[in-house]
Amino acid sequence: MASASGSGGLTRRRGAGGGASTNENEDGSRVASPTPNKKNEDTRSPETGYETSGANGHKIAFDPRDISENAERSKQPKLTLMEEVLLMGLKDKQGYLSFWNDNISYALRGCIVIELAFRGRVSMQRDSSRRRFPLADRVIEVVDETLTGEVLLDEALKMMKSSEKMSVSSWIDLMSGETWNLMKIGYQLKQVRERLAKGLVDKGILRTEKRNFLLFDMATHPVADGGAKDEIRRRVRTVLTQRTVVLPPSPFLPEEMEFRYLRTISMLCAAYAANVLENALVTLTHEARERAFAQVDELLAEYSQWPFGRRTGGQAAIGANLDQVIRDEVNGAKDKELQLEVCAVIMLLFAMLFANVDGVIQVVAACLSVFTRLDSLL
Repeated sequence: MASASGSGGLTRRRGAGGGASTNENEDGSRVASPTPNKKNEDTRSPETGYETSGANGHKIAFDPRDISENAERSKQPKLTLMEEVLLMGLKDKQGYLSFWNDNISYALRGCIVIELAFRGRVSMQRDSSRRRFPLADRVIEVVDETLTGEVLLDEALKMMKSSEKMSVSSWIDLMSGETWNLMKIGYQLKQVRERLAKGLVDKGILRTEKRNFLLFDMATHPVADGGAKDEIRRRVRTVLTQRTVVLPPSPFLPEEMEFRYLRTISMLCAAYAANVLENALVTLTHEARERAFAQVDELLAEYSQWPFGRRTGGQAAIGANLDQVIRDEVNGAKDKELQLEVCAVIMLLFAMLFANVDGVIQVVAACLSVFTRLDSLL
């Protein structure tokens, strides 16, 4: 009987159709790996590849899937949408967010879903009857469960895969902890801001310091490498102030990445919903900031519908070429329209978030008006 271990070394055995021995005299303690199901077999690449290294002719085993994953990561930006929004809201020297900002938690969870859609992991459920429902109530599903390498994205992806299918708004509410259903309280993503900040520390963008706040000490994360934040600010000002928008390639926006312009629009709208966009516009005059915010309002209205709306400002408007550039991106990826529809849903939720804020402001204004009349009566 031929030895299975070759020249005495360990042999890496993988399940294969002919991997089991039929010799009745072979040791019964050896159990062959089961034959894989052909339906579930990964046909992307073989399980093991070999390359010859050096003059001695030794073979080195590798998994070709690792190479494909590295190729995919090379097309992804250095920072995720969540990290860009968080970085825009952080105070450069103090290293913490505003204590009064409540919107950023909801916006960051929305960015998680957008990022998963851009990376091809989730999309709208492929069902023609979904058009009967409002955009915010349409169900999403996991179409690719391959991990992304980003901790928060992978945690959300695993939850979506193991749960029943739900709408985008339901998922964002659950991940934000906004639910009365005790059976689903475990879906909340906890300490999102701190985990994102630590991820930026690992990437060399931030550093960690201890800061005393009267009664307690808190970890803060001042900016260590200002290049990333400066690049984000330049991109924001380019889209919101230039008539012709051109986004040069960078490690934070690779040239070979899909949906470069649509991704930037998503980042702008998310930062606007998180109340951190103004931090990127501090160098503009008051009139220029007002025009920039009006531009974001228009972008939010145009891209919170599916199919995306058309710009009406003409060639003299800010970002006059954005409409055509983004339509070219969408038309070049017809097979990913269901993923882009998820992006439109979250834009709609961001717009609804501002509608609720406006309603609260109107109520406050009405109360102040009543108080004014009451004071005149007294």
